[in-house]
Amino acid sequence: MAFWLTIEVQNGDMISANEWRRARGEALIEAAVTNGAQDWQWHTPRWGVILELMFADEEARNAFRELPGVVAALDAVPDPVLGLHVYPGRGGGSGASKPRRPRPAPMAGAAEAEEPRDEFLDLAATGPRDGSGAS
Repeated sequence: MAFWLTIEVQNGDMISANEWRRARGEALIEAAVTNGAQDWQWHTPRWGVILELMFADEEARNAFRELPGVVAALDAVPDPVLGLHVYPGRGGGSGASKPRRPRPAPMAGAAEAEEPRDEFLDLAATGPRDGSGAS
């Protein structure tokens, strides 16, 4: 059984995630391999980078995550507040063996469903609630 760890890094205002990868990626891969990683894959969506690492067991995966060099690399991401997601598994954290496939695009001219509207009671138009009809 494979135990995956996914690291998603989003672009920041001052530095891109790809620049972070060039500066920290080699050290992350070296730490992963020397600590039991059997496979790794980089993905580069338009919003940042994704590193998926495969370990033989859960203990090796968790030990890698706690290494000081790994913690330092993750602390140095372009947006450490909102731009870092680390989770076990792959494919959006679903544990799937393959990344998710995109949904098909809607057909041209497809009718949009009408949004439900909230109904409200207009007290000014109906008068007082006591039913007397007096204003």
